[in-house]
Amino acid sequence: MSSPSDSAIDDRFHALERLRRIKYVLWAALLAAVLGVTYWGLGFIGFQPDVVAGRLPAMYEFISTGFFPPDFQNFTIYTKDQGITGLRAIPASFGDGGAHIIESFQSSRQSLVKASLVTLLLGFMGTVFAFPFALVLGVLGSERVTPFPFNFVFRGTLSGIRAIPAIVWIFLYIPIGPPGQVTAVLAIATDSIGNLGRLFTDDLEEIEEGPIEAIRSTGASGTQTVSFGMLSQVSRSFIAWTLYILEINTRIAISLGVVGAGGLGLMIRNSQDLFEFQQTAAGLIMVFIVVLGIELISSRIRARLRPGEHSGKGFVEAVRDLFDPGKWLGIGDSRRRD
Repeated sequence: MSSPSDSAIDDRFHALERLRRIKYVLWAALLAAVLGVTYWGLGFIGFQPDVVAGRLPAMYEFISTGFFPPDFQNFTIYTKDQGITGLRAIPASFGDGGAHIIESFQSSRQSLVKASLVTLLLGFMGTVFAFPFALVLGVLGSERVTPFPFNFVFRGTLSGIRAIPAIVWIFLYIPIGPPGQVTAVLAIATDSIGNLGRLFTDDLEEIEEGPIEAIRSTGASGTQTVSFGMLSQVSRSFIAWTLYILEINTRIAISLGVVGAGGLGLMIRNSQDLFEFQQTAAGLIMVFIVVLGIELISSRIRARLRPGEHSGKGFVEAVRDLFDPGKWLGIGDSRRRD
């Protein structure tokens, strides 16, 4: 004869089994809904799998014959003027002690090395301009600093900024100037304010109360409490998130280049318009190198700043992230904690 304790254990076991079955049913229903909406969406946009599949061989032939081998003639001004094509242009550009690279940076003419520098500068300057505004709005958006519900004024501001991607912001800045490098920096900065500010706010909500109370007990003012009791706890984390946003902004700078902001995106678009697809392939390789390089460097620094939450991103992981569309357009959840 079973004891009351055994009966209670059996009841708990059966309850857990029922919950597990319900969870499986809910997951199955969710999967069915996702597949159903996807099937309906493909029909709604007129997607025809048989047509796409039939054109894949032609696409393969176009890429294999039109894009390869990549032509790096535009790598520097020197290789462009001397007519050095293909992969030979890369070692030729680094001859003479790097003078050809410096010449390309100083020239008003476009080259791949100069376009890469422009892309990096657009992402960097946009991040730098965004940081102080994101810091102020992020701090004021925290309930620890601004009492509820007034903090939602600042949270709402961040949400409104974040709702508009950078590729739309650049067109909203047309009254200042046409899509170019200046408006690209403003667009990247505006977009970064919303995303970086939200990350700052979330970090402030998770800090410990002990240091804050210790600072207050000394008679510190509100500003001193925020500076030494709150920001001191998250300073390394804030730097890590800023580096993460810099990664994203480098991708966004390339995307904005396609609409006229300059850099690698503009060179790729121009080569496509001129049907110089081998030079397009060279531009895409430069995009791969620039984005991968900035991601690997940033992830290593973030891993040292926040060893408990980040591990240095490996080569394979960084390559995988190259195919995240949200990081190129500044949309979706790609900016959440990684």
